[in-house]
Amino acid sequence: MPALYQHIQLRAQNVIQRIGNSRFATQSLPPMLTTIRNYAELMRLHKPIGIFLLMWPTLWALWLASHGRPNEQVFVVFILGVILTRSAGCVINDYADREFDARVARTKDRPIADKRIEPTEALFVFAGLSFLALALVLTQDRFTQLLALPGAAMIVTYPFFKRFFPLPQAYLGAAFSWSIPMAFAAQTGNVPVVAWLLFIANVLWTTAYDTMYAMADREDDLKIGIRSSAILFGDADRAMIGLMQFMTLLALALVGVNMQLGFWYYLGIVGATFFAIYQQVLIYDRASQTCLRAFLNNNYFGMCVFGGMALSFLFS
Repeated sequence: MPALYQHIQLRAQNVIQRIGNSRFATQSLPPMLTTIRNYAELMRLHKPIGIFLLMWPTLWALWLASHGRPNEQVFVVFILGVILTRSAGCVINDYADREFDARVARTKDRPIADKRIEPTEALFVFAGLSFLALALVLTQDRFTQLLALPGAAMIVTYPFFKRFFPLPQAYLGAAFSWSIPMAFAAQTGNVPVVAWLLFIANVLWTTAYDTMYAMADREDDLKIGIRSSAILFGDADRAMIGLMQFMTLLALALVGVNMQLGFWYYLGIVGATFFAIYQQVLIYDRASQTCLRAFLNNNYFGMCVFGGMALSFLFS
């Protein structure tokens, strides 16, 4: 047996060595891996915060619409849709901003800006992601399919709104929140008032955290002529973020009243409130790095709300 084991081990080593020295491994594979990495960076898969921030309100809507028991097929479609939609949004954003990104320190290393991916190539990636997202939407009912149209339009047009619209973060908020009425439509066949209340809450929340993100780029945006809420609000930026955070929490509390949610939901709201206060501390000095930390911290805000919601339905 030891001799047989040594023979098998020697044969395996020889096979691995031949594969490692093959033309495919030495010449074809490295460029393929580089291309895959560049595509992953173009879709920001290495920075999943955007997926989480889009996922939490989608889960809020699915759990509310189904009273804590979402349809399995709808759940899978919407989670995959979140990943594809966010990825497609990043690709079209980088395509639209390719000239601006090259002039901003934080974004100059993005794949299109530093010429690792050609603009036309990025459009093909966007088309592929859009086709996959469309295939997912076509598995849903006609009402949900019709609701998907304005959502897709907002994702495609958002990057260009920064050229002329003084509050593009609110437009992004609407795009990021459109999964809410879609989730209610897919789960129940209609979009009740509480869905629009949740939609308003998420638009406010998205505008607040994306303003934190814009604060980190304010000086560069001023130089290159990009519009943002951080520029529009000026010295009132922290106060406006605080107001939007308060209105978000108030709207979420009203959602709880409307849906007759219990103790656990409001405990989640309390947890989210503490994270909102912590974010105010982080942005106090308006330093770029701490503003980015405040932006990232919103993942826990959304998580708290969903955790409280899920526990409320679980123990109701």
